[in-house]
Amino acid sequence: MNAPAGLDLAGIPERIQSEVQRAIQRSIKGVEYFSSSGPSLGSTPKDILAVRGTMNLYHYRPMADEIYRVPILIVMATTNRGYILDMVPGQSFVEFLLKRGYDVYMLDWTAPKPEEKRLGMEDYVLDFIPDCVRRVQQDSGEQDVSVIGYCFGGVLSLLYGSIFHDGPMKNLICFTTPIDFREMKLFSNFADRRYFDVDKLVDSVGNVPGEMIMTSFDMLRPASRAASQVHLWENIWNDEYVKGYRMMDRWGSDTLPLAGEYFRTITKDLMWDNKLFNDTMSVGGRAADISKIKVPILHAVAEHDHIVPYEAAKHLITKVGSSDKEEIMLKGGHVSLVAGANAIKRLWPKLDNWLGKRST
Repeated sequence: MNAPAGLDLAGIPERIQSEVQRAIQRSIKGVEYFSSSGPSLGSTPKDILAVRGTMNLYHYRPMADEIYRVPILIVMATTNRGYILDMVPGQSFVEFLLKRGYDVYMLDWTAPKPEEKRLGMEDYVLDFIPDCVRRVQQDSGEQDVSVIGYCFGGVLSLLYGSIFHDGPMKNLICFTTPIDFREMKLFSNFADRRYFDVDKLVDSVGNVPGEMIMTSFDMLRPASRAASQVHLWENIWNDEYVKGYRMMDRWGSDTLPLAGEYFRTITKDLMWDNKLFNDTMSVGGRAADISKIKVPILHAVAEHDHIVPYEAAKHLITKVGSSDKEEIMLKGGHVSLVAGANAIKRLWPKLDNWLGKRST
């Protein structure tokens, strides 16, 4: 009997052998996966300048002979740990900045303690960020400071910049930062004031658990975790794939809780009343109108961001009062925009080109 057209009988033994070897490798690598802790993240050398409550201020050690005059303060999102911008060597945004000659500081967060449940938006915008800016000024000897805000760190940076619009902020860079919270569709539905009693939640539990926040992220793509585990098994023989998976999985599962009063303000002022978009936001009784921001600003958004859709982010550039302002949209998602292989090729060089000209 003749073989069906297109079927290479001679190559079948070789393909079977290849699949058998691949299956063996999966078994071996599977055991290694569960018995190892994965790559060490956040290992770029740094010094701790300040620890106060949930606030941590780091200064990374220079890696270039010539340093730009204006230092950078990275403001992390309050749900994320700073290591997502400092992955392993060669895939670290912080390391990239250092090697390009920037003086880099980071405002990182730790989980608020039960007794810190009363931390409010004013503590972050009127206390923690200004305190870190002052410490950066003192440590660097420079008055000007560029600020980079990631996701909700961008929101905090916008609030800070609008209130202290005559302050030391020299440049502002925002990554995937929401401005119109009506367009955060699933979060808006999740926090619908008709069904979501935020006062009861905060008064009952104090700080909002990280697991609750992580679950809300998972709801945006309900099947993604299962699908990623299937892909992991299919590629577990590939050390580079596993390394990347473990880095991103650690980011996705390591979500910080939020201080209760802070979460209450996010829900009521931003999610319910959309005050940032409507120009009615205030923090600690001080108006936070982002049209007051006049410094050069760059906003990087991701084409396939499922956490902060473009519709939620697109008004930022039009609403700030700066004359020197630019939005760049790049392929990728909420995380891959700033971390991973795509970021290395796309975002990082563009940011360096933009910021270098404005850091002298």
